[in-house]
Amino acid sequence: MLQDMLSSLWRRLFGRTQCDPAEEKETAEECSKQKTGLNEKAANSCDSQENSRSDATPKKTTVLIMVAPPADFQQKIVKAGDKDLDGQLDFEEFVHYLRDHEKKLRLVFKSLDKKNDGRIDSQEIMQSLRDLGVNISEEQADKILRSMDKNGTMTIDWNEWRDYHLLHPADNIPEIILHWRHSTILDVGESLLVPDEFTAEEKKTGMWWRHLVAGGGAGAVSRTCTAPLDRLKVLMQVHASKSNSMRITGGFIQMIREGGVRSLWRGNGINVIKIAPESAIKFMAYEQIKRLIGSNQETLGIAERFVSGSLAGAIAQSSIYPMEVLKTRLALRKTGQFSGIVDCAKHIFKKEGAAAFYKGYVPNMLGIIPYAGIDLAVYETLKNSWLQRFATDSADPGVFVLLACGTTSSTCGQLASYPLALVRTRMQAQATLESGPQMSMTSLFKHIVRTEGPMGLYRGLAPNFMKVIPSVSISYVVYEHLKITLGVQSK
Repeated sequence: MLQDMLSSLWRRLFGRTQCDPAEEKETAEECSKQKTGLNEKAANSCDSQENSRSDATPKKTTVLIMVAPPADFQQKIVKAGDKDLDGQLDFEEFVHYLRDHEKKLRLVFKSLDKKNDGRIDSQEIMQSLRDLGVNISEEQADKILRSMDKNGTMTIDWNEWRDYHLLHPADNIPEIILHWRHSTILDVGESLLVPDEFTAEEKKTGMWWRHLVAGGGAGAVSRTCTAPLDRLKVLMQVHASKSNSMRITGGFIQMIREGGVRSLWRGNGINVIKIAPESAIKFMAYEQIKRLIGSNQETLGIAERFVSGSLAGAIAQSSIYPMEVLKTRLALRKTGQFSGIVDCAKHIFKKEGAAAFYKGYVPNMLGIIPYAGIDLAVYETLKNSWLQRFATDSADPGVFVLLACGTTSSTCGQLASYPLALVRTRMQAQATLESGPQMSMTSLFKHIVRTEGPMGLYRGLAPNFMKVIPSVSISYVVYEHLKITLGVQSK
């Protein structure tokens, strides 16, 4: 019976290691009261499994010694099933975990079953692992099969697959994660994204740097295509006010009149150049921080990924921040003011000193926290909602769902951090404003709210959002083409 299996699993993982028949009966009765709501399908599968076992080995009324799994194994299941975040797993949460986990296992089984015959053989295992970038021999595939095969057929049916993986937390199954893992690498022209995660095999085979190169190339192309909107955003952040309400059309006309069509791309060169060092520093810092926080998992939890990603982003931003200042100054420059990036850097250093290259640093660092936190939370929520509602025949969400989840989460993160981004840009540009006061972050916040109202903190938001969809679309197309060129295997 289902309650017998559940109570047995419960005792193995979290209950007493020694039970007598009376205790077993009491536990089973208690379990049966709490198990309501489980689907009929799961009950039938467990009934058949129980009957087959009872035929082979009759039950004996003796004292049972239950050997519990290792402590870290228990902790993973508690972490995966703890819905109220109280650090404990009660019986209802355990039942809910098993039900959700069985659904995910079914999706993975269908994804592996290439022939759709209800069984997995060694060739299907080899093909699925090859799609993940892992090449194994047929002998190794047979060894994997034998570890799960109970009846000696050298194929795995659904019951054998489920029984073997039932107590493995779902976040350790690479086939489910594969489709979601690299969707956040797309560049929408912002520099606060949490670094992408790579499997151990991707790091070993060198696939990780190909992903980064493909992502960097896609970011360079998309940023160049949307550079006019990015420059317009900077101009509106710095110059727009109640008395000078710069509009999108008027802003473009003003830029073209002042410097011609080429002026629409001012600041784009340094914006593209900083992609490579920032991505490399962020990736290396992310890997080191993961080790420091003591995580040996390939895929981190949301809280761990938020902490690691935020710290890695802060380190990367600190390293390349002078380039951010140069980008703002070059975007705001007038025709003939600077001959190039080096000339701009020399001019700032000579006139304002080295400290000028870190103006706006504090609001920029503070902006990483709401951006990364909300971006991750929204993305994980949308991902899990899609899996629960629509993942019926495959764990593959498709391109549209991945892009929609990534775009929505990034947009929400930008909304939360935008006031800090605006204050950062104003502080970076203060020296370019004639007779303008040099304010601190707090003073600038108060000044904007007092003179322009709360909406003043969102100047330039329209062109910023206008560039999101074309930026994501261009990024995706270029990213996919570069992956093919670089030989990155993708499902």
